[in-house]
Order: sequence, then structure tokens, then C-alpha cells
Amino acid sequence: MDYLVLARKWRPQVFEDVVGQQHVVQTLKNAIRQERIAHAFLFSGPRGVGKTSIARILAKAINCEQGPAGTPCNVCTNCREITEGISMDVREIDGASNRGIDEIRELRERIRFLPVSCRYKVYIIDEVHMLTREAFNALLKTLEEPPPHVVFIFATTETHKVPATILSRCQCFEFRRLSLRQIAEQLRKIAETEKIRISDAGLAWIAEAGDGSMRDSESIFDQVISYAGTAIEDEAVEELLGRTDRRFLFQLSEAVLRRDAGQCLRIVEEGYYAGLDMTYFYTLLLHHFRNLLLVKIVGPQQELLDLPGNDLSGIEAQVAEVSRETLQQLLDILLAEEESARRSHNPRLHLEAIVCRMAGLPPALPIEEILSRMEDLETRLASSAPCLSETVPGAASFSPSKPGNSTTVRERPLTLPIVRTEDRSVREPMAELQGAVRDPAHAGGDVWADFKAHVKKHSILLASKIEQGECLGCENGHLRIGFRKGSVFFEDLNEPEQKSRLSELAGSFFKTAVTVDIEPVETESDGRGSGGRLSEAMARKNQAEELRREALNHPLLQKVLSVFEGAEVQEIKVLPPQRPSTDVKSEG
Repeated sequence: MDYLVLARKWRPQVFEDVVGQQHVVQTLKNAIRQERIAHAFLFSGPRGVGKTSIARILAKAINCEQGPAGTPCNVCTNCREITEGISMDVREIDGASNRGIDEIRELRERIRFLPVSCRYKVYIIDEVHMLTREAFNALLKTLEEPPPHVVFIFATTETHKVPATILSRCQCFEFRRLSLRQIAEQLRKIAETEKIRISDAGLAWIAEAGDGSMRDSESIFDQVISYAGTAIEDEAVEELLGRTDRRFLFQLSEAVLRRDAGQCLRIVEEGYYAGLDMTYFYTLLLHHFRNLLLVKIVGPQQELLDLPGNDLSGIEAQVAEVSRETLQQLLDILLAEEESARRSHNPRLHLEAIVCRMAGLPPALPIEEILSRMEDLETRLASSAPCLSETVPGAASFSPSKPGNSTTVRERPLTLPIVRTEDRSVREPMAELQGAVRDPAHAGGDVWADFKAHVKKHSILLASKIEQGECLGCENGHLRIGFRKGSVFFEDLNEPEQKSRLSELAGSFFKTAVTVDIEPVETESDGRGSGGRLSEAMARKNQAEELRREALNHPLLQKVLSVFEGAEVQEIKVLPPQRPSTDVKSEG
């Protein structure tokens, strides 16, 4: 059969024909000119990028009758025999089918003989990583001290599977994946020579389908020619390559960005019945949103995106009205669900759930807009707040941010005045220890609750026991905890070992030496003594709760929440009386 497929017909025959591997070509040409030819080479990289082709060209260059020369003549007997694959001195071995120790032993026996007609005997072993461990071991000695007339050229797509002892005995060259532009230019050259009429968009789609491999792209081009003839329309390329998934991809991403969950479900259903692989389509969607974010950040740079021109223009149109923060959140969702989508037994359902969640995500505000809103809010509050001489000693902390907004903004503290008809100052049960606390987080608020949480981190058993007690106060380095008379916890915590452990935890919490005293309290009391102190503590607690409710319902706080739609009050802290002003810190 006289017909040769394009991948074989257009296989590079000289170094200048190789596309995209200039760093390898230049090194080998210089080595040949300087007569610095190594005894072993290892070519690694993706499939179809020129590893075996360059191995053949190298074999011709060092054995050319006109050389050795940087460029083989392809006319002499040696060059023609190597090109046709009939040379006695250049052998190509498939490492996948000749991977055992017996084959390597046979090779070792053959290399002892001098070349028949060439200067060097060249052994090209493709997919060398498929050799067994024993075969590699048998090859080690030969590689370390090879005969002067032998050159080994290894090719592999998985360098990490080749033993380090082999790698260290070879000159290693890493081949690069070809860009879409490089492949499209070579396909255009082939089309012009073969008199094939096809658009640049069609060639770009073929190059994209080749996934960085020149051989794959040429094979696909050959298939397209067989399907559509020498006058190829874009519709024929789309139909053969199954580019309908790209149409669904743009439609689905557009529906997500419009927050139209119903349309998202309809597009997924249509794609499902059109025969799309939902797992593969999820991967395409992930890469598509990566491209959207990339265009939003750096603009339409062809080198980074490696996309056909019409796809690039479509992406530019999609990101025109979308913020970078929103795209980042959508991409984060896809990345977080990537593994579960790949393992899902119902990929369609999984994809539907994810795109609905993406479509329901509120838009994220840019940091500049949040700062502008905060400045406007501060101005409005400063001009409308009444001048009052008295404020409540409590602080309301809230986060005026919409759900999903990951940007944090810190503004100057705002004061919320609260009109009171009576003194509502609240003294926390453990205020006496505040001067001894080094950590500012414990300088105010519910220190007793913080202390119980600290104990819980170190001893759940102790924490469950003191949970049944009440702080009676602290003075002179003694923390007093009260329990009802006859309580089993009172007896347990009075044991020396448990009391010592509790005192140790109190010391680590307050950053000073503290002794814990366990004291009995009465359930009924006239308001004096330890029972009275417990009642006072409960009264103070109720007072604090009332202040929190009053701060939450304050009209100025409600005004702040109305300005930032979706904001929520996360926490309200009651500060001790020595801090008379009320600070509201906005974090969003």
C-alpha cells in the first residue's frame, strides 16, 4: 500500500524539521560538531512530541557518510537505510515487549561486534521504563563501560519509573509539550502542501484535540480529511471532534454566572441525553472556570490559555460583568468537589447539585466597594448619632458581610450610644483576675466561660465537674468555686490530686500562680454569705443578658445591618465597668 498517513509522511527527517524542541536540537547539533557524542541518551516527555524522531535523526547524523554533521544528508546509503528502518547497525527495540533479562543479555552479546557499515551501532529502546528491574540491573555494567562503537538512546514518557542508577549514566533531555499555536502552524503548513482547504479555527480545534502532541494532531487531521474531503467546513470538524461539549460548556457557565439554577439543570439534562460523559464534562467545566479567572486577572494572553481564538473571545465576553472574587469562589467550589465528582456513582446528580450551589452563591463584593460602603456608613452614623453623655459598657461585634464573601475589612471603631434610665454596669464574676491576665483576649467578657473552655481542652472530666459549680470570685491569688452542699462534685474536687490539677490549669490560663478553692454554697440564702454571692452572680448574669438584648435591638445597629444586606451579628460582649465606651468593630 503506497499511502502513508500524515504522521509518517511528515515525520521530521532533519533537526530543522522538529517543532518545539529547540533546546534539545541545539544541544545535540553542537555535541556532534564538537565530537562530544555521549554513549547514552535518555529522551523523556509526553507522547508524540518527537522523542523517537530525534533519536533517528541523531543516529543518521553520527553515521552520515558526509559527517558526522549537525544535519544528516538523507542521501547517502547509511542515511537512507536508517530512514527506511533496514540498517543493520541501528536497531529500534520496543521496551514494552522486550522487557525481560533474556532480551537484555542477548543485546549485551550483540554489542560486542563492530558495526557493519556505520561508525556506531545505535540501539534505540522506546518506553524503556517498561523494562524489569532485573533487565535494568543487567544493563548497568554495559552502560557504565560501553564499547566505544555503541550508542544507546532511551525514550520514555515516565522518567520517574527509570532507576536512578540508569539516569545517572545517561545524558537526559526533557521534551516539552507543544503549544496550540505551534501545532496549528505545522498543520497549516501540511494543509497548504497537501492542498487541503480548512479554516484557522478548524486547525485550532484539531490542535486543541491533540493535547500538545504533534503526532496525535496529525492523526486527527488525517481522520478529518477522510471524513470531509479536501474542502473542510468548520461544522464537519465540530461534528467529528464532538465539540458539542464546548457549546454546553459555555451555556452552562453562562447560566451559572446569571444565577439561573433552572437553566443550569436544563443544560445538564440536555447534555446528558446528547451523550456527554458527565465526569469528563465536570473536568472541562473546572478548566473553563480556571480560564475565566485567568482572563479576568491577566487578560486574554494566548500563551497562558492556549485556546482557539473564538473560545477566547467567548470567555472575554463572559467575564466582562463578573468580579474576580465571584469567579474565585466558583472555582473554589469546583476544586473542592473534584475528587468526589470523579468517584461519584451518579455523576449527573453530582454535577446538578454542584452547579445549583454555584448558581445560588451570592456575588462577592470587591474590596474597594466594601471600603467605600464602610466609609459612607461611618459618615452617615457620625452625622445622625445623638450626642449622649452616657453609653452602655457592652460591645456588639458583628460581621457585615454577605455569605461567601471571603474578604475581610477592618474599619475604625464606631460608638453605639444606648439611652438608659438606670445604672446597668455589669461586673463579671472574675474581674478581680483581669489585671493578672496577660492575654488580651481574657481582659474582658465572660472570663469564667473562657476558663471552663480552657479546662475542657486539657481535661474533659474536670471541665464536666466545674460546669456544675459557680465562680464565687477571686482575691489574693485564690479562685473560689462554689458547689451545692452534699454534691458529689464538691467531694471529688476537694481531693488533693484533682484540686492540684485544677490549680495548675488555672495558673496556665491566667499566666500567674492561682490556687483553686472549692467551697460549699447554700441553695436558700438571705443574700449574705456564699449563697448570697451566688445569687448576686446570677443576677449579674441576667443583667448582662438584658444588656445584650438591648444592644442588639438598638436602632443604630439595625441601621448598620440594613445597609449591609445579609449581615449578621456574630457576637455581643459585655465589657467590665472600667471600659466606659462601647466599640463596635466591623469585620466583613
